[in-house]
Amino acid sequence: MMNRFNNVKKAVKELYKENPRCFEILDILIAVRKNKKAKTFNNKGEIVFLDTYFSSPESICEYVEETGLGEIFRNKEIKNLVDYVFGVEVGLDTNARKNRGGENMSKAISLFFDKAKIFYKKEVSSTEFPEISSLGADIKCFDFVIKTKKKTYLIETNFYNGGGSKLNETARSYSDLAPKINQYENFEFVWITDGKGWLSAKNKLEEAFNIIPSMYNLKTLENFIKKIRDEIVIEF
Repeated sequence: MMNRFNNVKKAVKELYKENPRCFEILDILIAVRKNKKAKTFNNKGEIVFLDTYFSSPESICEYVEETGLGEIFRNKEIKNLVDYVFGVEVGLDTNARKNRGGENMSKAISLFFDKAKIFYKKEVSSTEFPEISSLGADIKCFDFVIKTKKKTYLIETNFYNGGGSKLNETARSYSDLAPKINQYENFEFVWITDGKGWLSAKNKLEEAFNIIPSMYNLKTLENFIKKIRDEIVIEF
């Protein structure tokens, strides 16, 4: 596996030396239309401009591996570039691309909590809280759970760089979920979301904001951190 990865790195370096601009097509391969102002997360959970990935062979390799393109190249899954681009343009993109924003948003939130020295658990099933019977047979896995002396916060996070029906579906889903959890005095649902994608779905975001008391983005997250620190976080 290491030799195969090194071959990709070697090819990237050779192509970059010959023509650095040839890598600008990589954003198309994961169905991201060119936008120099588009932002995303790097593997450290930091927000960066998408085009900064194309500034050096090292960052290009990081981009290729994180998006899953590295495995596609190694397995020679792209046999016809035109057909492949058409496929991703109509939505047949890789699972890696679909999950990448959420995974790196989770990393970013972890960095915030770690910096504030807040104890939390990740990927916690709703079955851990049998007292929340309002969820019925539905089993939910929360991205984060934080417990204070006042209540337990069940947290969902996501990041959308592009628009689409998924944003509306998410807003509706969480608008339905929040009241089911918040009816219990000792629990509260928290939604942390961000990304340029919401610019095309402001109305749905506003509707959700009127239903979900605890909604934050990366800029206002400090308010939530201050709130739970004042309540004193406990381990569980």
